[in-house]
Amino acid sequence: MVIVAMSSSLAEELRSRGLRLTAQRQLVLEAVYALGHATPDQVHCQVAKTAAGVNITTVYRALELLEELGLVTHAHLSHGAPTYHGVSENQHVHLVCRDCGAVAEAPSQLLAALAETLEQDRGFMVDIGHVALFGLCAKCGETS
Repeated sequence: MVIVAMSSSLAEELRSRGLRLTAQRQLVLEAVYALGHATPDQVHCQVAKTAAGVNITTVYRALELLEELGLVTHAHLSHGAPTYHGVSENQHVHLVCRDCGAVAEAPSQLLAALAETLEQDRGFMVDIGHVALFGLCAKCGETS
């Protein structure tokens, strides 16, 4: 059901901008939502399972367009490529394990007080969806 809703939302957004819904754009959007948090290379691998002819450049362009449309967003969770994930009503903070690379989500309310203080004291508005906190996950913390 979610994919059908995404498809119609994507189609409507594209039409309103004079663009069309292509199979590649649809596949990229579906891959992002299926993978949860994924780099462009991971999205490309997922898309290639269905459409082997889609190249990485097409994936990057589709991700850029989908982000402009507000359907996906990205965060920098490592030193490499950005990680994309679907946009939902529930913004979250990314928790990234420095040892195993696992990515977990935490509710944005965890940073609400800090975000409010920064806005009041400095006029700075935190984009919670781009926040990544690095440390050790519970599993890796046990072994260190």
